Amino acid sequence: MARILRMAAWGLAGTAVVAAAAAYGAAWVGERKAQRVVEVQVAPVVIREDPASIAHGKYLYESRGCMECHGAGGGGKQVIDDPGGLRVRAPDLTRANPDIAAYQPVDWVRSIRHGVAPSLRPLLIMPSEDYNRLSDEDLGALVGYLRSLPAAMGAPAEITMPWLVRALYGVGVVQDAASKIDHSLPAQAALVPEPTPRYGAYVANVCLGCHGPAFRGGKIPGAPPDWPAAADLRPVPGGAMARYAEPAAFIEMMRSGKRPDGTALSRVMPFDSFGRMNDTELTALYLFLAGLPPS
Repeated sequence: MARILRMAAWGLAGTAVVAAAAAYGAAWVGERKAQRVVEVQVAPVVIREDPASIAHGKYLYESRGCMECHGAGGGGKQVIDDPGGLRVRAPDLTRANPDIAAYQPVDWVRSIRHGVAPSLRPLLIMPSEDYNRLSDEDLGALVGYLRSLPAAMGAPAEITMPWLVRALYGVGVVQDAASKIDHSLPAQAALVPEPTPRYGAYVANVCLGCHGPAFRGGKIPGAPPDWPAAADLRPVPGGAMARYAEPAAFIEMMRSGKRPDGTALSRVMPFDSFGRMNDTELTALYLFLAGLPPS
């Protein structure tokens, strides 16, 4: 019996060594992947800096989640500071940041739509899958607004990933946006904002990063372990949309962060930003989600 126990102990130790080596190797692959060159063919958009376009760009910045990470004035802020070692600080997007000050029009397109830095390295945390389908007009207005902002803190991005996250990234469980995007897609044609499912599909692009390409929800890859799973947004029994029989109730939830019964939804959902969408966009979003195929 003792001999069997010793053999079992050595077997477990050997398994642990192999597992540790595999995890180390995966983390090493993750480091290499983060330094890869991503070749993307992009064309600059017309940056729109007239007052009406800047006002529209401000609306997009505040209602599409940009403000959640980069702050109300674009100066950047600490987004994640997890005790497990995951730290993410979104950079200052104003001209005070020398990296941003050097951006050319094509760099904005590459970063926002494709998740790729001017250096052609992937932007690890930037959720560009949410913004890849922005029309040239909306993207040009958004960049025009960013370029109009007064200088802020000048702080660059800071990303610290614990070895487990690096390992998951190495094996593809966690992906950067550049890995998720079909970079060959042509730019989305401009759409007239109207309360229709078609326009709602355009608005719903901002939900992709957390809720997934089929809006099924689930655990958000790479998120801190205490973050709840993203909700299933399809019209299925028990799904989030089952609570909202008409657009008004959905809009109230998006503005208040509370379900119809008064209970609060997770603050991981960026209500401060998405709640700033106007009624037309929220109605369109509701109509699109309510019309999704249930399977």
